[in-house]
Amino acid sequence: MTQLVTPRTHDLGGGFEVRRAVPTLQARSVGPFVFVDHMGPALFEPGLGIDVRPHPHIGLATVTYLWAGAIRHRDTLGSLQDILPGDVNWMTAGRGIAHSERTPPDPRADGHALHGMQTWVALPRSHEETAPSFHHHPAATLPERRHAGAHLRVVAGRGFGMESPVRVFADTFNAALDLLPDAELAIDPEAPERALYVLEGEAQLDGTDLPAKHLVLLDRGARHVLRAKTPLKAMLFGGEPLDAPRHMWWNFVSSSQERIEQAKRDWEAGAFGLIPGDDVERIPLPAR
Repeated sequence: MTQLVTPRTHDLGGGFEVRRAVPTLQARSVGPFVFVDHMGPALFEPGLGIDVRPHPHIGLATVTYLWAGAIRHRDTLGSLQDILPGDVNWMTAGRGIAHSERTPPDPRADGHALHGMQTWVALPRSHEETAPSFHHHPAATLPERRHAGAHLRVVAGRGFGMESPVRVFADTFNAALDLLPDAELAIDPEAPERALYVLEGEAQLDGTDLPAKHLVLLDRGARHVLRAKTPLKAMLFGGEPLDAPRHMWWNFVSSSQERIEQAKRDWEAGAFGLIPGDDVERIPLPAR
């Protein structure tokens, strides 16, 4: 049986909410995905935006995808990249990277909408200490298909007979969906573990109503049918199960608890380095 998961909602102020759907009691992970955040939808007044100060990561890759708005990414490698709707930012933390995410100057000045998802993918144990890297993939480079009112884009990995150019480290299933009213989409069992997140709109799965802003854990090996009752935005993700349990603390993910303790010491000591263009402030290590 499918399971419905209600995300935890965090109000970050100014009408900007983030809903965390993974990890939860029902799902510590889905395939390699160990963290799923739904950002917005929000409308920022002129002069306002997001300001995620420099912070560190190890042992994972962050995947950012937007339906509306813009976010400026900077990191300790010197990367500077604005992500726009339909693009993919994939940052491999590996042995360690720090980055910041802020609203670019022009949309901040004008006022803007923001709506998207950020997920974390745990790297396989053999790649946890790989060199950090950052890759931006414009929307036009992602494989897509439009059919019978359904618009599919493969964000990372493989799905629906298409493969994303985003480099992944394990079998990954990640697709963005936009459906018109009454459109239907068959979701075949292309990955051992799968989940569906409904960002916006009214939907049915196998004839049962789904609430918006919720996660559905799909049945292993089963074919499901998604139907849009209204214009629908959703995301599918999953893949092969993790190759070992993962420890998660703050922004660190590792198969080793001692490695996380080392990352804490490294952040306090400044060993992650500085971010060019954003080196004045940073998020301190949490007290707990």
